[in-house]
Amino acid sequence: MTQAGARDSRLEIVSHGQRGGSAGGSGDAEAPPLDVLRQDSLYRDATRPAHGGHHGQESWLRTMRLGFQCVGILYADLGTSPIYVYSNTFKKGINHPDDVLGVLSLIIYSFVLFTMVKIVFIALYANDDGDGGTFALYSLLSRYAKVGMIPNHQAEDELVTRYNDHGKPSATLRRAQWMKNLLDTSKPAKITLFFLTIFATSLAISDCVLNTPISVLSAVNGLKLRAPHLTTDEVVWITVGIMVVFFAVQRFGTDKIGYTFAPLVMLWLLLISGIGIYDLFKYDVGTLKAFNPKYIIDYFRRTKKKGWVSLGEILLCFTGTEALFADLGYFSIRSIQLSSSFVLLPSVLLTYIGQAAYLRKHTEMQFIQNAFFNSIPKPLFWPTFILALTASVIGSQAMVSCAVATMSHLQTLNCFPRIKILHTSKQYSGQLYSPEVSFFLCLAACVLTLSFRTTGFIVKAHEICVALVMVITTVLMTVVMLLVWKVNIWWIVVFFVVFMSTETIYLSAVLYKFTHGPYMPLAMSAVLMVIMCVWHYVHVKRYKYELEHTVSRDKVRELLERRDLKRVPGVGLFYTELVQGIPPIFPHLIEKIPTIHSVIVFISVKHLPIPHVDVSERFLFRQVEPKERMVFRCVARYGYRDALEMADDFVATLVEYLQYYIRDLNLYSAGDDQPLKMSYPSIRIDSFSWDRRPPSAGHGTIYAEEMLTPIQSFSELTMHPVGMSSRLAQFQTAKMSLEEMLKIEEDQKLIQREVDNGVVYILGESEVVAKPHSNLLKKIVVNYMFRFLRKNSRKGEKMLSIPRGKLLKVGITYEI
Repeated sequence: MTQAGARDSRLEIVSHGQRGGSAGGSGDAEAPPLDVLRQDSLYRDATRPAHGGHHGQESWLRTMRLGFQCVGILYADLGTSPIYVYSNTFKKGINHPDDVLGVLSLIIYSFVLFTMVKIVFIALYANDDGDGGTFALYSLLSRYAKVGMIPNHQAEDELVTRYNDHGKPSATLRRAQWMKNLLDTSKPAKITLFFLTIFATSLAISDCVLNTPISVLSAVNGLKLRAPHLTTDEVVWITVGIMVVFFAVQRFGTDKIGYTFAPLVMLWLLLISGIGIYDLFKYDVGTLKAFNPKYIIDYFRRTKKKGWVSLGEILLCFTGTEALFADLGYFSIRSIQLSSSFVLLPSVLLTYIGQAAYLRKHTEMQFIQNAFFNSIPKPLFWPTFILALTASVIGSQAMVSCAVATMSHLQTLNCFPRIKILHTSKQYSGQLYSPEVSFFLCLAACVLTLSFRTTGFIVKAHEICVALVMVITTVLMTVVMLLVWKVNIWWIVVFFVVFMSTETIYLSAVLYKFTHGPYMPLAMSAVLMVIMCVWHYVHVKRYKYELEHTVSRDKVRELLERRDLKRVPGVGLFYTELVQGIPPIFPHLIEKIPTIHSVIVFISVKHLPIPHVDVSERFLFRQVEPKERMVFRCVARYGYRDALEMADDFVATLVEYLQYYIRDLNLYSAGDDQPLKMSYPSIRIDSFSWDRRPPSAGHGTIYAEEMLTPIQSFSELTMHPVGMSSRLAQFQTAKMSLEEMLKIEEDQKLIQREVDNGVVYILGESEVVAKPHSNLLKKIVVNYMFRFLRKNSRKGEKMLSIPRGKLLKVGITYEI
């Protein structure tokens, strides 16, 4: 490996002799031998898992079951929006009966346009192997262009299953190539894309803080209709008590029972749609005229500036759409489209229509306040109230899960200090819990509720989050269409113009009321972004410093061949962030303590921009010269949804694949200079589509990693005398002697013997300080802000689940 990065992992394999089949065409001819050049890339196991997820072909029964399940996970927040939309839109009263029709028409077409068309029928196809949201869009883009700020990309990463699910950008599409070149080479473009991503994620976290107080407080306010003696303070404290209990049970992994929410949310949607139909026929069937968009024009003509400002409250009808996109991981696109089209859409629209019919006949302020509960028939009040409160809690659960998942994703992007993330389910990898995140959300939600006491101010703050995330999603979706999707350019133009123009109008209405609430989530987001930027900036600087100061091969050989260097029994796992070369902390260790273990493995834990990496594709190995010193480098690759194993489990898996590597490295690399001849089927493997096609005449090309599949171990060859000669005959063309095979066997036994002697985890603790002549801002960021964040974040050994009794820390200071 060079310091600049990973070498190209492809090797040419040239076939010799005539192609299979005799002149007469009778029988199967023996496959021609191939010259396999010496392996000179990190090893990867080519056992490929079957495509998982729910995004392929599926039965209708499965689709219906998934559709029912996603009702309980995705639609609770959208389904509870009718509780507070009208009461906040008409908080100053209804000046004209047709204003209700204008607002209803805006709600109908906004919900259809932004929730159904943009998210359900367009954005869901931009999912990252089942994951959605802003982070998933950024992750998807990072697989097609080098948008990451950390220079740790390796050619082998692109060979991982599902790395390029949408296919390579077509070279014939000039716009795709132009966009790729722009993101690959332009630092301002990379910074802009990164900034938009962390801004949207910080807004999403702020939105999660606001969502619970709005939903629960709106539902609890309904009690005033049946218990008018309740004061505002009592309502607020009831809300706080419910939220404290809600956040307290998060540690039990409440989204394990997420699917049990589906019947409750389904019952809620059916109930509110039934009430909507009842109100429509009881009060004013003419409310259906709102499907005519002319009432939107009349509304703005009549209300002018007030109508434009009211758009901030109207957009609340599709709050929760961002969570629908972000939490789609366990469901198929078809199941979401069917359930949202036939359950969510009619239920929500009927509720808004029924309330509008009620408000057409009840325009006084006493009826507008708590319009939702006022429109409910008296016999149904208590069932509706209980279900409203339940649905509000369920909706909050989806947002909290979204916040924890977002924090987890940010850590894999090295954009946030290390916090404790627990996987609450062995079956569903996305069910996460973080005590730090849960405590922060609970504290912030309670403080907001106690401070502002009503939903009015909190709703205004909520609006800015929804509007800005909408705009950023549109921008990222447009880049995905340009770079990844093979879509006609005019469809991209239509998408961008339609959604950017309408969303900008909504955003402008929200920003007009900036001093009345929207500044609050922006302030929270600004704090989160400062934390993200400081942490990521120092991490990138530290990585580049180590990359520039990697130890040369000659220096490594010199260190390993020192006469005073002692080798002690056991395996030393040396953790480093570098995926290229030997880190500068290694010679620092040798100089201070000239003792290392009999087997040394430099391990880099690396997160790829995909949700999951199968264990068969996890490890890349490379042996460090001289070989007899038993020093290896290993990159352990994880997806951003994968959980890190406990230390013992990790070592067991690592050793297993290291044994494979030792075997196959020697098998395919017999001799230092001579290529190893082996017989392989005459095939060509396309690393992106994985399909197999006949080779062109003359020779075929294959990736080295495609050949190196785990094969029968040599111990099996020697332990079974019967048929041993025929097995050994398979290796005669490889010019490998029995002595060489036994040498491989001995190396494998040596590894296992040293593992039995004990494993020690060596963790590099690299402190960073700004250079003496750095500017004041850099010194503040590096020497004070980053140091404070690092001091108050979780230690590396806890994140890696390293036993304290087997831990050895090596400290060094870098000036960046």
